[in-house]
Amino acid sequence: MAKRETVIALGYFDGVHLGHQALLNRAVQRAKEENAVPAAFTFDVHPASQILGRQIPQISTPEDREGLMYRCCGIERVEVGCFHEMMRMPWRSFVTDYLVGELGAVRVVAGHDFHFGYRGEGNPQRLQELCREIGIGCDIIPKVELDGITISSTYIRNLVAQGEMERAMEFLGHPHVFSGVVVHGKALGRTIGFPTANLILPPDLVVPAHGVYATKVFLPDGQERMAVTNVGVRPSVDDGNAVTVEPWLLDFDGDLYGQTIRVEFYTRLREERKFKELSELTKMVYFNGEQTRAYFQNR
Repeated sequence: MAKRETVIALGYFDGVHLGHQALLNRAVQRAKEENAVPAAFTFDVHPASQILGRQIPQISTPEDREGLMYRCCGIERVEVGCFHEMMRMPWRSFVTDYLVGELGAVRVVAGHDFHFGYRGEGNPQRLQELCREIGIGCDIIPKVELDGITISSTYIRNLVAQGEMERAMEFLGHPHVFSGVVVHGKALGRTIGFPTANLILPPDLVVPAHGVYATKVFLPDGQERMAVTNVGVRPSVDDGNAVTVEPWLLDFDGDLYGQTIRVEFYTRLREERKFKELSELTKMVYFNGEQTRAYFQNR
């Protein structure tokens, strides 16, 4: 059975911020008009990191990007292309052979600064002209601004790194998200009254400013819990330098080892600090729990 025709939004979509959502929402709108599948095309690696030859920290994992596209915008299909192959492909072939021939595109949606194909020779003007020539639709979305600032992954990446989660949320259009598999830790939290779910932050992700955050955690079974989440190296209980993300789920008792959970960051409660006594740490974490409850009650 042949694939249904698609309307495809084109981009890398790191963070799936409000600028990206303008493209994705347009694709969903056009797909409804044309009785097609709303889809997104993205790359397997960050194009700029490959072109510049240096790692650019990502706001979101590929899995979180996909999840955000589905939840925030209603995208139904996400196609991931190999950047190293696509960068060698003639720009016309990318459109005619890949987007139209393989993915069944009847319309494409791109940003004002989207470049593609060999040496980035494809640009919005050429894309529009080629689409008109071959008889498919093409929408080019202008830049999106907030408070006079162009919404960009670079700007949001800096906000996350500074722990400014509420400001980041304004530009993202949703809380900053991190999903990961719960792994075994030292189980110290359980012994002092607040068991945490230990997640390892991948090395290619932007590291939120070390500290304690009011968050929500979403479990595979659909449960949602408020959580106090520590990001950092746990100076009071550890001597290592590995950055971990450790949510303490409020009003929850269960085994999450091996499960994938999603953490949504809302606000930073305090910096990470070293306590001389575990009793001081315990008292502070319980206080952070009350702060977290109050924060969400007032939202």
